[in-house]
Amino acid sequence: MDIEAGKVKLTDLASCGGCAAKYSAARLEQLLAGFVPVEAENLLVGLAPADDAAVYRLDEERALIFTLDFFPPVVDDPGDYGAIAATNALNDVFAMGGTPLLALSIAAFPEELPMEMLAEIFAAADAQVRAAGGLLAGGHTIRDAEPKYGLAVIGTVHPNGIWPKNGARPGDVLLLTKPLGTGLIMTGYKRGNAGTQQLERAIRWMRTLNNDAAEVLRAFEPNAVTDVTGFGLFGHAHEVAERSGVRVRLESERFPAIDGALDIARHGVRTSGDPRNRDFAGRHIQLNGVPETLVALGYDPQTAGGLLVSIPAERAAALEAEFEARKLFIRRVGRVEEGVGVVVE
Repeated sequence: MDIEAGKVKLTDLASCGGCAAKYSAARLEQLLAGFVPVEAENLLVGLAPADDAAVYRLDEERALIFTLDFFPPVVDDPGDYGAIAATNALNDVFAMGGTPLLALSIAAFPEELPMEMLAEIFAAADAQVRAAGGLLAGGHTIRDAEPKYGLAVIGTVHPNGIWPKNGARPGDVLLLTKPLGTGLIMTGYKRGNAGTQQLERAIRWMRTLNNDAAEVLRAFEPNAVTDVTGFGLFGHAHEVAERSGVRVRLESERFPAIDGALDIARHGVRTSGDPRNRDFAGRHIQLNGVPETLVALGYDPQTAGGLLVSIPAERAAALEAEFEARKLFIRRVGRVEEGVGVVVE
């Protein structure tokens, strides 16, 4: 490795990057099956069922949200890497309906990595935590040949204001607050199938916090919310359907894609997380004549993706109007019905 800061490509030091590096959801289910869920009166969200973060009630007005997330580099620029990793962790707090309070860095870097690169990673993460309304107050760093960075985050929420994955109800509308395709574009760029414009678009979306979207959502009291990350749209839709005891029906023609992502999928590019997501969710997904390009988009592991929102149909139009008034992205992608599984039309 050339240790001059300008010549180090962070992604060359990682076997895979971003949320595509997640442990497979299928293996994770097997692992967690061996754990006896903790039962405590004030543990409002733990492993029974698991969600985007744990939630512990302090009193009648306050609960703590606790989450952590870290991964290898998804991009080469250290500032972008730090900001994206921070965004991905902070977004779990927003997905639970809360606001970040305090964060700690989780870092593993080669000793040969230039100090100025590490400084850029930490500074970008600090700026992102502050933009989310929290403080980066410390952390822990170890030596590792493969760089890894992320945050442990504590947030706050009212005990009655938690947004779980298991609250979707028949008659709800499903909406998504970011377009899909970050994994496809990152992989396509690394393989020479995407240019800098597509890369810049993906980075801009991955650096976008879900705080503005969450702020609008709070007034509309959604039934269920999760952020779409490493398990892809299909994997996270399956989690919502299974835990809510409903059927999710998705409309593939309405899937939003970052410009360039579908062209990359048409060229056969797939991320390392794609087969693991198919293994996890495939048996629960019924595909009704959906083109493979859109299937690939649905299984694509997202990094710092948008919120998947389940909200009563009568509130959906007003929610969309409020998002549009604030110039925030939102797209209807399906609905919730009686039944089981995920149907994609």
